[in-house]
Amino acid sequence: MEESMIVQYFEGKTVLITGATGFLAKILLEKILRVQPNVNKLFLLIRPTTNKSVQQRLEEEVLNCSLFEVVREKYGEEKLIRSSHIQAKVIPVLGDVAHANLGVVDSKLINEMWNEIDIIVNSAATTKFDERYDVALAVNSLSSLHLKSFAGKCAKLKMFLHVSTAFVNCTKIGLITEKPFRMGETLIGAKISYLDINKEIELVQERLRELQIQNANQEKITSAMKDLGIERALLHGWPNTYVFTKAMGEMLLENFMENVKVIIARPTIVTSTHKEPFPGWIEGVRTIDGLFVAYGKGIVKVFIGDPQTTLDVIPGDMVVNSMLAAMATHSTQPYNSEFIIYHIGSSLRNPIKYKDMHCLMLQYLKKNPLMFDNRGNPIMLSKLVTFNTMTKFRGYIATHYLPFLNILKLVNKISCNYYKSSYANARRKINRARRLAEIYKPFTFFYGIFDDFNTETMRRTLARSNDDAISMFEFDPICIQWEQYFMNTHFPGVVKYALK
Repeated sequence: MEESMIVQYFEGKTVLITGATGFLAKILLEKILRVQPNVNKLFLLIRPTTNKSVQQRLEEEVLNCSLFEVVREKYGEEKLIRSSHIQAKVIPVLGDVAHANLGVVDSKLINEMWNEIDIIVNSAATTKFDERYDVALAVNSLSSLHLKSFAGKCAKLKMFLHVSTAFVNCTKIGLITEKPFRMGETLIGAKISYLDINKEIELVQERLRELQIQNANQEKITSAMKDLGIERALLHGWPNTYVFTKAMGEMLLENFMENVKVIIARPTIVTSTHKEPFPGWIEGVRTIDGLFVAYGKGIVKVFIGDPQTTLDVIPGDMVVNSMLAAMATHSTQPYNSEFIIYHIGSSLRNPIKYKDMHCLMLQYLKKNPLMFDNRGNPIMLSKLVTFNTMTKFRGYIATHYLPFLNILKLVNKISCNYYKSSYANARRKINRARRLAEIYKPFTFFYGIFDDFNTETMRRTLARSNDDAISMFEFDPICIQWEQYFMNTHFPGVVKYALK
């Protein structure tokens, strides 16, 4: 059988990948190295840390992680960094998308990049729902301007793929189409009809100046910036800082350089790998896994969400396969100034309900408890309290916790520091529960379905071709058996790789 046209496309290509230490970027890098050893170069943009160089981060956080086991076997090296092939192909670049020229200061290296790069994949992002507004704005939004400027200096660039999220439209109801945002667009329910990104930048700068004048410490600055992000997001119709700034990032890609095809990949909730390079690999506790781990460890005893809500999840390897397929597919098509949007999810073709996910999680934890006593015996979890409306949740807080809090408050007035700290801790827990409930509300009470017309069209195009693209680059959610995937692949993967 002839080599896949997707594999052929990446032969001899030079690719820049931003956010190179992130979850999706690692899966992307691994896949390219595994299926196309003749890729020319892979520039990986990596931020330095106070105690690690970018070379150290590449080795320790990327190439040495368990995801690359198959690639290590392929090249016969216990440590990939020692492979002469990898040294020639994989080049760590000290930089940051939040800065001009992507923060690259090495003049020789940046000129090499400008002369050689064929493809840019921007997967850099901060995914915290309540990230500091200044940080999220810089990384998720303004980075688009820096990447546009950098792309304009790349002599050979033909393809730009930007990783966003389908939940930039998370407040919509019904079928949500693969439609690009226009500059200044807001969502339904916004209190302001036009989103002025320059004004948002000015507001951040002004607030930071005020805090500096007040000699605010870092804790106060962080808290103020987080509050400002949520406040501005809600004002314009988005539920949290993450999806708000990702939407602005899409808007700022308007008027990209001519003759460069721009693809925006919008995955939904990304979970562990389905098949490649092996099932169940995941990094960190991601989105829905926070609930799984928190309940499994006895931290959370309350679930909030409509049981009939469709929980749109998609394995990480399927997301990467669709990204690679999209780039190869559009390389042969005529240039179009319009962005090409791909929803990469499961809610239309293979939906799973919140209630089903909930049942599978409880079923798994009963068989495989996360908590044990001093004798090694499993600790049985208490029964979950589930609320299908936010009103019931608020009522539960008011009935069960506020009276206790008021008692502590009264005792605190006439007693010692112990009650003072107890009152403060209880207050923090209640406020955090409320804040998290509000932040996650658009996901646990989500009534939209993400249309994947463009993604399905691409699948059908590949299916009609006479190569092995479909088998090598599987991204059809219909093939996922959810019970088998969660019970035998995803939950065990979270325990093995995220919780270690």
